[in-house]
Amino acid sequence: MPTKLNHVLIDFENVQPKNLSLLVGKGYRVHVFVGENQAKLPFELVDAMQQLGDAGRYVKIAGNGRNALDFHIAFTLGELVHQDPKGYFHVISRDTGFDPLIKHLRRLGIEAHREQDLAEIPPLRTPATVAEGDKVGVIVKNLAGRGQSRPRKVKTLANTIYSLFKPKLEEGDVDQLIRDLQDQGYITLDGDKVSYRLPRD
Repeated sequence: MPTKLNHVLIDFENVQPKNLSLLVGKGYRVHVFVGENQAKLPFELVDAMQQLGDAGRYVKIAGNGRNALDFHIAFTLGELVHQDPKGYFHVISRDTGFDPLIKHLRRLGIEAHREQDLAEIPPLRTPATVAEGDKVGVIVKNLAGRGQSRPRKVKTLANTIYSLFKPKLEEGDVDQLIRDLQDQGYITLDGDKVSYRLPRD
């Protein structure tokens, strides 16, 4: 039986991942969508794309305007589903506008998902059985790699932590990890707002 392909479509206007290297050597096909006026890309992204070789592709959209890049992603997603209907498809974006399309594809039996970070792709999630101290390290590394797309509210941070591990953590475990992040000086809470002091900040 042929191996199912994993297709990753990154909304670079919405998410600027610094952890693309997670996908290198693991059989992922990566499409990075950039705006028409995008003149520069971070070294980490370019370096990982070079390592991906033919499995990495930039898509520079034509035109500007609200949702212009989203429509390009939706069109390419449709093309990929047509070419590989048995594959797995991951849209990396914080834009919930993709969710109705993802839901429609799943009703059709297509394995489509939207994740806010590459580390949320199920095969890349960290086992929940890692030691407590190691969990904090995993979370810090993930948050540092998110750049400006880090969660700004406690609830969003909790959801991010919850999505990083499999099997899923209990709610109390997530709350404890947030306290651990506070105690170790990685985050500061002001009501429901979160600020960060992470490596390389």
